[in-house]
This record gives sequence, structure tokens and C-alpha cells, in this order.
Amino acid sequence: MKVQVRGKNIQVTPALRDYVEKRLNKLDRFLDNMGEAVATLVVEGDSHKIEVTIPVNGMLLRGEEATGEMYSSVDLVVEKLERQIERYKARINRRSGRSATGAVAEADKPADEAPQVIKTKRFAIKPMSLDEAILQMNLLGHDFFVFSNAETEQTNVVYRRKDGNYGLIEPTF
Repeated sequence: MKVQVRGKNIQVTPALRDYVEKRLNKLDRFLDNMGEAVATLVVEGDSHKIEVTIPVNGMLLRGEEATGEMYSSVDLVVEKLERQIERYKARINRRSGRSATGAVAEADKPADEAPQVIKTKRFAIKPMSLDEAILQMNLLGHDFFVFSNAETEQTNVVYRRKDGNYGLIEPTF
């Protein structure tokens, strides 16, 4: 797997780059068809954070960890990604009817205990601007809001990020 390492407010040394690449390349043994991993190292005050995104068969694996030291953040995010891969493999194995050897204990649950859709909401989507959608989301007290973007005439999702800012999800075809 190819790994792209970026730094924000940090100088990515060759030793740090090698460490990140070595640790993330260990994930190759779990899954085939992993795309290019993008690791962003960020330093904000005393917090050393790593954000990793890996495309896998049309899905995205994403992990984010922050500690006081970058090397331990890398170790923690790799552990988090390993757990995500195990859950992904267990889900695939359940769907295909094969046994999930080595999968997480969650995969050993009977099928009737698997998470289910328990509620369906239907609502009219009216065209609105991004600012209107953010206002509506805040008025409802939700962390995300689905709306029809009046400018692009496409269905979009606006969401509140952990840092208090907002994100926008736009479809691409």
C-alpha cells in the first residue's frame, strides 16, 4: 500500500515518515484492494494528532487519534484501524454466509442481535441555501441536516464537526 504523509504545523522528519509508513503498511495483511492511505500529522499546542484515511473497495476507513506524543498517536490510530478492518471483514463474512474466523466478538452475535433500522423518518426537502440549512440544523438541535442545495439543485448534507465548524457533503457522479 502506498502511504502519503502530510504535516500541518509539524516538520515531517524521515524517521517519522518511515514510522508512519511502516505501521500503516502492516494493515495490508488484513485486506486486499486497499487504496492509497493519506496520513495527516497535526500539532496543535500540546496535542499531537494523526488523521488517516484509506479507501477500500468503495468504502473509507478513517481513524483519528491525539495524544501528547506523535509516535503513540500513530500506534493508537493503527489499532483503531485494525478494529475497523475486523468489523468490516466480519460484516462481509456475515453477508456471504462464511464464518468470520478471527473476527471481533461482535461478529459472533446471532443475526437477530445485529444492529437494525428501527425508525424511518420521511420529510419534504425544500431547496435552500447552505446558510439556511445550517440555521435549520441548529434550530432543530441536530448534528447534521439533509437538504436540497438551491445553488446546485443536488441533495447535500451539512454537519457539525468536533471543532465546532461545519462540513458539507456533496455528491459526485
